[in-house]
Amino acid sequence: MLTAKRTGMWRGRYEIGSDGRPVTVWDPSWWRNGGDFEIAGKRFRVRAAGWGTKYRMSDEAGKEVALVERAGRKHWSMRAGRDTYEFRRASFFGSRQELLVGGKAAGSVRRTSAWSGGVEADLPGMPLPLQVFVVGVQLALWQRQQSAAG
Repeated sequence: MLTAKRTGMWRGRYEIGSDGRPVTVWDPSWWRNGGDFEIAGKRFRVRAAGWGTKYRMSDEAGKEVALVERAGRKHWSMRAGRDTYEFRRASFFGSRQELLVGGKAAGSVRRTSAWSGGVEADLPGMPLPLQVFVVGVQLALWQRQQSAAG
């Protein structure tokens, strides 16, 4: 299980851990919706495209690694190579996103606190960089929603 905890009040950086061990830091972009992170010496960049409903994750060479489509919608998906992961928002008012396998919930991403910005993600069978990508996209969406509401 991944956890994300805000490291400071203003910048929006998050320390992401797996099973209690630090894995990476989500560093939000100042100018564009998205962020950057590094895992095992590999850097990844996440950026929104279009109207903020598509997010691309690229490696340090600029090659696309994964793509989230329809971000923020009731049903959305992530494509990485030959794999496609389907998600749905569990309820209209909630922030919980469910990973679907065969149409049934098999994992989730949820905000643990609106005040601290904490996040938990249980995404079984998904490679770690893709899990961080999903969490980063959710953080970017929630940050955008907070900015629009404030």
